[in-house]
Amino acid sequence: MTSSPQYPELDTPCAVINLDTVDRNVTAYQAYCDQHGIALRPHIKTHKIPAFAKQQLAAGAKGITCQKIGEAEVMADAGIDDILLTYNVLGDRKLARLRAVFDRVKSLRVVADNEAVIKGLSKAFDGSEAPLEILIECDTGGGRCGVQTPGAAVALAQIIEGLPGIKFAGLMTYPAAGDGPKVDGFFGEAMAKLDGLGIACPIRSSGGTPDMWKAHEVPNVTEHRIGTYIYNDRSLMARDVCGEDDCALRVLTEVVSLPAPGRAIIDAGSKVLTSDLLGLEGFGYVVGHPEVNVVGLSEEHGVLQFEPDLTPFEIGERIEIIPNHVCVVSNMLDQVHLVRGDDIKTVDVAARGKVL
Repeated sequence: MTSSPQYPELDTPCAVINLDTVDRNVTAYQAYCDQHGIALRPHIKTHKIPAFAKQQLAAGAKGITCQKIGEAEVMADAGIDDILLTYNVLGDRKLARLRAVFDRVKSLRVVADNEAVIKGLSKAFDGSEAPLEILIECDTGGGRCGVQTPGAAVALAQIIEGLPGIKFAGLMTYPAAGDGPKVDGFFGEAMAKLDGLGIACPIRSSGGTPDMWKAHEVPNVTEHRIGTYIYNDRSLMARDVCGEDDCALRVLTEVVSLPAPGRAIIDAGSKVLTSDLLGLEGFGYVVGHPEVNVVGLSEEHGVLQFEPDLTPFEIGERIEIIPNHVCVVSNMLDQVHLVRGDDIKTVDVAARGKVL
């Protein structure tokens, strides 16, 4: 059993990121995409740090994905100039911000799944030097945004082609895990209809870390969007997508109380580990202690449970927890700590909290 590093110079709770692991993760998935001729467009929502986005681009990624305009603004400020924004943009203020980002980067594309959003984009970009390229978002089983049929996607593409300031660029989806065949069928039918109308569909964008190693099994997809792979987490370990050694981000926490046999209290609660379960039992994996479960969280307390006859911890002991869902952990913290060997560097999570 391997004990977790103590990092006495860091206050707990905090997030510690192993840069060697990040390097391996970025390199391995870029090599996979290169091997299969898939354009990789990482989603920055996992790390929210421009330096990591630049590392992904330097490794060969085509561009980045952002979910909110605030994230895109932070990345544009850092000099990143190929951005896909995968969220419907509505309202004059947000459209003005979108136009401002568009005017200072090399490439900014967006998605839309309804006529109201498309008309708003057209109005905001009418008269722009180049048209704003739009992907139609398709619901292929994820149950969030997206048109419900290939015919509906084609109808919106036709609307885009008839309006000023915008241009149809392709199709986009975020499927449920394992729904690659649904994506291929949906995209294939839409592509055939578009081809019959003489409308080009150069980009077909799908995504998701759970199916990262199966992206090549969906031939109608040209681009894969993926976020969690740079860090990985317990949910991906449970799906056999990665192993424990592939999990770069760990929450460092301290045992602050041993109030009863079989119970320990740590200083990492829901404000760090978050309440996401993602279908799992417990709120994280305690590194080096598979016999221990994280059974409860309040805001500042985490409750560890183990057999009453065990004494795995001492008060003041520091442990590492691999979170269930690492992306939301990143968004809870102003700073994270990057570790390579004995060196520790503290950096800001620049795009955290960007909900607009």
